[in-house]
Order: sequence, then C-alpha cells, then structure tokens
Amino acid sequence: MQPGPKNSITDVPGIKVGHAQDMKLMSGTTVVLPDQAAVAAVDCRGGAPGTRETDVLHQANFVEEVHAIVLSGGSAMGLDAASGVAAWLKKNGRGFSVAKGVSVPIVPAAILFDLLNGGEKSRNAEHTYFEFGKKAAEIANSDCQLGNVGAGTGAKAGALKGGIGNASLIYNSGNSKDKGYTIGALAVVNSFGSVTLPDRGDFWAWPFERDDEFGGRGTPDFSQEIEIDKQKKTINELPLDFDFESPFRQAEHSSKSDSINNKGTDGGVSMNTTLCVVATDAMLSKAQAQRIAIMTQDGFARAIRPVHTPFDGDIVFVLSTGEIPLSNSVSYEIARLGMMAGDCAARAIARGVYSAKSLGKLAGYQDTFKQ
Repeated sequence: MQPGPKNSITDVPGIKVGHAQDMKLMSGTTVVLPDQAAVAAVDCRGGAPGTRETDVLHQANFVEEVHAIVLSGGSAMGLDAASGVAAWLKKNGRGFSVAKGVSVPIVPAAILFDLLNGGEKSRNAEHTYFEFGKKAAEIANSDCQLGNVGAGTGAKAGALKGGIGNASLIYNSGNSKDKGYTIGALAVVNSFGSVTLPDRGDFWAWPFERDDEFGGRGTPDFSQEIEIDKQKKTINELPLDFDFESPFRQAEHSSKSDSINNKGTDGGVSMNTTLCVVATDAMLSKAQAQRIAIMTQDGFARAIRPVHTPFDGDIVFVLSTGEIPLSNSVSYEIARLGMMAGDCAARAIARGVYSAKSLGKLAGYQDTFKQ
C-alpha cells in the first residue's frame, strides 16, 4: 500500500473537492463532489452531531446513491450550504430522477461549530452558507488544498488551529486494475481532544505517517526526568490524564475567553467535531460502505485523544464510485479497505492540523512547535 500521487481523496478517479470561505468570518464550506452519483454510507460517533439527509443513507432506505457530500462550518446555519450545492446540481441536471425532467439532488451534510473563534460573525448574512455551498460546487477540482480552507477555515483542534487534511492509499488486489484500488480520506479537524501528545509536538498518529507528511518527527522519545527523594531519575512514561475543563461557557463572557482553550458556548451547543469523507473506486454496496465507515472511526481514535466525546459531532461518510469490482474474497477485501480507510483518516487528521496556519487567536502547529 502506497499513497497516491496527490496523497489526497482526489486520487480516487471521479472525485473532486471544492472549498469556499471568508477569512474574516473565519468560516467556510467544503464539498466532495463525485462526477457520477455514488453509493454512500455514514457513521456517527460524536455526542453532538449536526447533520442533514443522513437517514437516507441507512441500508434499509430506498435511495442508493448521493450526488455530493457537504462539510461546513457555521454550526446549524452551515447546513444551508447543502441547499446551495443542491441548487448548483439541479441547475446542471444532476440528481435522483423522479419523473421525466424532474430530479432531486441528494446532498447529505454535516457541520461543525466555529462561531466563537474570533472571526467577524457580523459577516454571516442570511444566505452566506448557501452561497459558500454553490461556489464550492462550481469550483470543485482535483487540487489538494490543506489547512485553513473551506470548512477548516476557522476550525480548532484541542489547543491548536485545526483545518483540512487529506491522505490516500493504493492497494493492488488480484481482481483490481493495474493501479489497484484507491482509497482516500478528507478530514476537517475541529476536535475537543488533542491530536498531539501532552505538551509536545508529536502526533498521536505518528506510527501511520508516510513520507514525512506531517513533519517527520519519527518515533517519540517518551523518557522524562523526574525527582524522587531528591534524586533525578529518568522514566519512560507518558502522562495520559486529560484536563476535562468544561467546553461550555456563558455567551456574555465569550469575548473574554482565550480561544485556544477547549471551550464552547452555553445552551448545550458543541464547539467541536471532526468530519471525514472517505472515497474509493472499489465497488461497494451500502452495507459494505457502512462497514468501512465504522472501521474508519478507528482512525479517529488513533489520531485524537479523547475522541467521540459528548461535545463532538464526529461523523464519517463513505463514497464508492464503483469502478472496480471486489474479488471473490469479498469479506477480506472489505476488511483491508476498512483498515486502509482508518489509516488514511488518522493521517488526514494529523496533516490537517500540521498544515493549518495561525489565524486570529488560534495558534498553528508549526508556530507552536518550531523545529
């Protein structure tokens, strides 16, 4: 298994990505756009999700394919981005055909909370996210933009600036084409938990790094010097506790807070969430795509600590373009593809934070851990 040429979800043929954002607003939208309708599934593990049209992806439900996946900032207002994408799809004659000349674009979406990141939220007008969605769909392409772009523009990961990350792998199965199955992941990292080890720049996802894609720090040195009975001793132990400071605060105090703390807003609205889209050219059913979505969540656990908290809305979407049939060993192929998806998700999460630059009060990884 090797990364694709762009190390991106767009290494999967027929997959494009578009971003739209307002840097002063510190928010934006990302669209994953297949050239043709794609089989899709979803898995939600966070305790505070914000979604649209995810029920349609259930195996028992009628619609088999979707026409785009939307990830957006803006909390609940960001769900309007999917309407913008749907409008663009309809204008271009793309959607689920229900009658002659009548089609309905199927556009599942998920959002993250970025309302208290210090951006100029007065710039959020009635149709801001609708227009973000429409623009992102219009300009979708195979570029591999990372960091402060699209839905990752105002994201925060633990105490660091979050952002958009990408990763891919190619696996040459006996039943696949010459170049093999391709699987790619795009992640928007806005997590409550940290993506790095306590008080250091090593990523939790370090064992899965390819080609120094998030700094190439190598194997972390866990040794630390402590004093016991006035004697200094070196121990190989990593502090694994976590400061569970409440992620909620009263809105009237929000202007006084430090935005790189793990805090959100009152009223039970989460400030966190990691969103991920996995795409593959392997031919999957909805049930098989669902299994891969479940396995992809393991990549979250390899890259973020703690993860899937009550404060996060962690969601994984899976898209299958269906170009390459599975071999006769279907279950083994699904197991391998799920493993690859988890690895890609972990790498995409680390790359998203590694690539995000400091913005406003949010400190970027490379400014925080200068090498």
